[in-house]
Amino acid sequence: MRILIAGGTGQVGQILRRHFAGHEMVTLTRHPERIPGGVLWDGRTLGPWTRHLEGADVLINLAGRSVNCRYHSRNRREILESRVASTKVLADAVAGLGRPPTVWLQASTATIYRHTFGSPHGENGEFGGDEPGAPAPWNFSIEVAKAWEAETMRIRPEVRVVLMRSAMIMSPDPGGVFDTLLALVRVGLGGPLGGGRQFVSWIHEHDFCAAVDRLIRDQAMSGPVNLASPRPLANRDFLLELRRAAHVPFGLPATRWMLELGAWAMRTETELVLKSRRVIPARLLANGFVFRFPEWAAAAEDLCRRSSRS
Repeated sequence: MRILIAGGTGQVGQILRRHFAGHEMVTLTRHPERIPGGVLWDGRTLGPWTRHLEGADVLINLAGRSVNCRYHSRNRREILESRVASTKVLADAVAGLGRPPTVWLQASTATIYRHTFGSPHGENGEFGGDEPGAPAPWNFSIEVAKAWEAETMRIRPEVRVVLMRSAMIMSPDPGGVFDTLLALVRVGLGGPLGGGRQFVSWIHEHDFCAAVDRLIRDQAMSGPVNLASPRPLANRDFLLELRRAAHVPFGLPATRWMLELGAWAMRTETELVLKSRRVIPARLLANGFVFRFPEWAAAAEDLCRRSSRS
């Protein structure tokens, strides 16, 4: 199988490149020297990279500036423009191909849904953006997700498009979400965050890759698909299970103002830990997909065992 990944140098790209190591792979990146099969592109303009798309079986678009930053005006502009521009130029490239990719897997995010403590969101769940009292960064993230998905409407109709609304992908890779959380737990900061009532949606890297395989093979799968464990859980329980897996007996809780101060110092935002994401993979489950790690306790044990911090 011939696979092209756009923007594949981050954590998700690393996971997928490892998973598809036995296939012919090309990665579009601004730093091709950093990875095997890297091809230079700027994410905005057509160029020699477009020839690698001809006859590809799969196009996976992960391109976009990291959201691990403060959401001031310049970063907001770069986050939005990098996602929209890269999707647009890929669509322009595909429009000119004689043999376009069979399937386009487009990165999106489960944060597109409303902040909720109630019923979980399947793919027909209500989008967020107007929740009473929702901080501006939360609404910004939702608007980015909507704009990112809207740009896929320009893709050639004969190309099957899947919108991957991913929850937090958990792998033991250094610098990833799980690695960051485990580091906090190991220094005693793994107590409930901001009260701990908010739901955490997550997916183990094994299930993420298996779901991607399913999306590639199953021609009936198109449009939005939630990539998340079927068992989201409250932040307090999520961190409790992580502490158990890491054999850490206690964790100090953090209030909202403490989290805001810490996020300011780390040049990031608190949305990742304070927004209640209760998302379920309704379409995958209806399609018969079986999760290897549906429960966080078992997933956390596996990840801790494989982590370099263990």
